[in-house]
Amino acid sequence: MLRPALLALALPLLAGCNAGGGPVAGSTAALPSGSGCAAEIRRFDAVLAADLESGNVAAKVHEQIQRELQPVRAACASGQDGAALAGTSAIKRRHGYPG
Repeated sequence: MLRPALLALALPLLAGCNAGGGPVAGSTAALPSGSGCAAEIRRFDAVLAADLESGNVAAKVHEQIQRELQPVRAACASGQDGAALAGTSAIKRRHGYPG
């Protein structure tokens, strides 16, 4: 009997967790198009910028991810598409982003 009462009290509080109208990381409305590692990095950068702006990611975490992306960008620029895509994917997973 106590569990349904707790659930009834908790639901309105939990519903507020998604309120706020900030950008959603899964949204593709304004993400850059294209293929290959450069486009993938641009899309991830767009999501990171939106998350930073909305407060969904702390500035220190954003800076850390940008540092981690430096060798990925270098690999992409030197034509190592596979390595750059794998590196981007690993960074995303490490920081809780899909992909």
